[in-house]
Amino acid sequence: MPRTVLPDSRRSPRFAGVSTFCRYPLLEQVLPENLPLDWAIYGVPYDGGVTYRPGARFGPRAVREESQYVKPYHVEFDVNVCEALSIADAGDAPVRPYSPRENADVVCAFAAGLCKPNAGAKKAAITRLLAIGGDHSIAYANIRATWERLNKPKKGLPLIHFDSHLDTVDSVWGERWGHASPFIRAIEDEIVDPRRMISIGVKGPLNSATDLLFAKEHGVEIVTYERWRREGVKPIAAFLKRLGRAGAYVTFDIDCVDPAFAPGTGTPSVGGFTSAEVLGLLRSLRGTSVLGADVVEVLPDRDPSGITALLAAHVMFEILALDAVLASVSGSVPGG
Repeated sequence: MPRTVLPDSRRSPRFAGVSTFCRYPLLEQVLPENLPLDWAIYGVPYDGGVTYRPGARFGPRAVREESQYVKPYHVEFDVNVCEALSIADAGDAPVRPYSPRENADVVCAFAAGLCKPNAGAKKAAITRLLAIGGDHSIAYANIRATWERLNKPKKGLPLIHFDSHLDTVDSVWGERWGHASPFIRAIEDEIVDPRRMISIGVKGPLNSATDLLFAKEHGVEIVTYERWRREGVKPIAAFLKRLGRAGAYVTFDIDCVDPAFAPGTGTPSVGGFTSAEVLGLLRSLRGTSVLGADVVEVLPDRDPSGITALLAAHVMFEILALDAVLASVSGSVPGG
C-alpha cells in the first residue's frame, strides 16, 4: 500500500482538481495509517526580503501548479517516492509582508507547530519540513524549525547550499534579515555549523572580494560553478565523506541554474548549471540523510512559460527521492 495516496492519473486528469504540491494530499486528508508524516511541504509566499526584482511571493502557487506533472517513480534510484514516504501539502505559512524579521518568527512558529506531537501520539506529527518560497530569507525560519525539531544540537546543522550567491551579507540598505543574509544570521545564532556547510554553484561577478570573507573565515566550503567545471563532484564527495552519517539540511536557490533554463528568478546570474546538471548534482547526494529542505526564489512573472517553476518542482522531488531511496533500503526513514 502506498504511504502517500495520490489521485489515479488514469482516472482523474492531472489538469483537474485543486492543485497541491505534486498532487500529494492536504494535511487533513492524510489517512490515519499513514501517520506520522515523513514530510510536510508548505509554501511561504513572501518576498519582502528581496534586493532586486520582487514577485517570488507567487512562487509557491506557481510551483504547485507546475508540479501536477511530477510523477512518483524515480527512474535512476528505482524507488517510488509515494510508496516509501508519507508526504502531505501543509498549505501556506502565515507571512508578515512588511518585516523580514517578524516574518522569520511567524514562519518558524508555523513550521515548528507542524512538528508538535498530536494528542496522545508518541511521535511527532511530522518528521521533516520542506519549505517552498518565496525569497531566500525564508530559509532561516525553516532551518530554525528543523534545528528545534532535532532538539537544538549545539554545533548547529550541517548545510548543503545551492546558490549563485553566498547569502552571508551582514546587511543591505540597513536590513539584516533580507534574502542576502539568512546564513550569516543562522551561523550567528548557531543553528548552522559553518564548518559543515558547503555552497555549490556560486558565481560572479561580486560587489567586491570582501563578499567572500565571512564564508572563508568561518570555514564554509565554496564550490564555485567554475570550480565544479574543473573538478567535478570531487569536492562535494569529499565534503559528504567528512559529513559521514550526520545528515544535512538542503537549501536550493533556483538562481544557481543558468537563466537560460530558469529565467523566472529575481537575481539572475548567467553562466550556471543546466537543468540536467543540477539534477545530477542532487542525485550525487545519494546516501545523505536530508534533515529538512527549502526551494526558493521562483519568480513566475519573469517566466510565463512556467519552466522555472517546473524545474523547482522537480528539484523538490529529487530532494524527497534522496530520503525515499534510504527508506527503501533501511525500511525506515533516517533523520527522523
